[in-house]
Amino acid sequence: MGKSWRLYLAGWALILVGSWLASTIQTSGGVTVTDVRFTGASGTPMSALLYVPKTATAKTPAPGILAVHGYINSRETQSGFAIEFARRGYVVLALDQTGHGYSGGAAYSHGFGGPDGLAYLRTLPMVDKDQIGLEGHSMGGWTVLAAAAAMPDAYRSVVLEGSSTGAPFAAEGSPTWPRNLGLVFSQFDEFSKIMWHVGQANKVTGSDKLKAVFGTPDAVVPGKVYGDISMGTARRLSTPPVTHPGDHISTAAIGYSLDWFAQTLSGGTPRAASDQIWIWKEVGTGLGFIGFVVLLLGTFELLLSLPAFAGLKHPAQAALVSRDGHWNRKLLTTAFLPIITYFPAFIAVTLLLKPFGLMPQSITNQVIVWALVNAAIVLAMRAVQKAKPQERFDNHWGMSALVAMLTVAMGYLSLMIADRLFTVDFRFWVVALKLFSPQQFKIALIYVLPFTAFFLVTLRDLHGRLTVQGDSARGQYLSAIAAMALGFLVFLAVDYGVLFATGHLLTGFDPLSTVVAIQFLPLMAVIATIATFTWRRTNSYVPGALICSLFVTWYVVAGTATHVI
Repeated sequence: MGKSWRLYLAGWALILVGSWLASTIQTSGGVTVTDVRFTGASGTPMSALLYVPKTATAKTPAPGILAVHGYINSRETQSGFAIEFARRGYVVLALDQTGHGYSGGAAYSHGFGGPDGLAYLRTLPMVDKDQIGLEGHSMGGWTVLAAAAAMPDAYRSVVLEGSSTGAPFAAEGSPTWPRNLGLVFSQFDEFSKIMWHVGQANKVTGSDKLKAVFGTPDAVVPGKVYGDISMGTARRLSTPPVTHPGDHISTAAIGYSLDWFAQTLSGGTPRAASDQIWIWKEVGTGLGFIGFVVLLLGTFELLLSLPAFAGLKHPAQAALVSRDGHWNRKLLTTAFLPIITYFPAFIAVTLLLKPFGLMPQSITNQVIVWALVNAAIVLAMRAVQKAKPQERFDNHWGMSALVAMLTVAMGYLSLMIADRLFTVDFRFWVVALKLFSPQQFKIALIYVLPFTAFFLVTLRDLHGRLTVQGDSARGQYLSAIAAMALGFLVFLAVDYGVLFATGHLLTGFDPLSTVVAIQFLPLMAVIATIATFTWRRTNSYVPGALICSLFVTWYVVAGTATHVI
């Protein structure tokens, strides 16, 4: 086998094995998983994954659960919950909120899509309409509460994961509404002030807002059932030792949900809450994501072996003879500038730039402004730098653009195949790569332009200022990863270290951006790997910049909420 084929085939092997494993887990015990589309009452196209146990039929209907993800997530984010619900005999509709995933409309519209999801679930012949539960994480909690408010007699119990009742996005809770409430609020949840008006999540038991919902003047006792299940007034608080996004990969958080529905719904299959297999689905789709990155590298190398792209091949020429104090300062500047500008850029966009027609995604707008600010600073620093290394790049723009498009197209094809054969995407925890919806593809054509500018500036600086002659391949990769990801690694370690030690989040003034920053760490490492791999084979920053701009645009746009249609 030729060397140029090895990475390519290894990428496909990881993708297929990982996708098969994920599919095997989510269909364990004869569960079928189907991509369903339906039309909401307002005419909005809606999307969901439907999990149907083999025991659920029109003759023997089973309990149903509407499961909903949080903001800027999608239906697959709830797969840990959905898999375990389905293993216990529940029919599960894992919904894409409006403006998320493949559901149409704008984010936040039509009760986040919750009423439409519950109405659709109740039309399914294999669902027992008298035994329906609602489960939602974060904004997904407000989604299921919107469904409960719109159809107050259409469900029996609710689980809110890292969510809350009350303004501005849900009706106020009380000792009688919503019916049979199980609240899972983690000890290190970053959104405690927003959700329950307490500065520390581990103090949620003393929240006045929470005590009003539980109907008690005293601190709420975790694990204690308040009220009466038969009357629909039961309440229980559970506090797993994880963070807000950690709920998705917590056996404790998922187990508390399983236990609550076992108590409040009839007709499921008895199974211990500790009996969970969902993590292997996460492992499978995680392998798929790693295989995707390997496939990009293998495709690029394979294309370079073809005569049409032979002109791109050049030995890499490092910019510096050796490391010195200037190199160390440049590395630290490159590594920490992105995190220094991160919160100012994100907050400024929140305050000053609302989503609009051509750029309708709030989070993507924040990332774009942050990227352009960093590119502008890098260009300014280059302009005033006295000692300028001699950059020696072999840039071929036309061939680089073509090879980048073909490389990313192969990656997109691999995800299409995984989706078609196994009904999975590529993800692990908060890192997720999904296929475009038609609307998202149109949006991406706009967003790819500033992303391209950012990567051209950033990767030219990386390879023209930080590469050192005589470095091994390992040294080159590690230096690039440090330059791109070290700042986020240090920030997250300090921020979450303080949270776990004291209960306080240093960046509690913007918890959403804090959670979003978690994704930057693995993505920056992937970007550095792709950039270094392509530079080493072409002595050019251009192919890597174009591949990364296409990949990151796809990643961000397909995984981010759309606010304006």
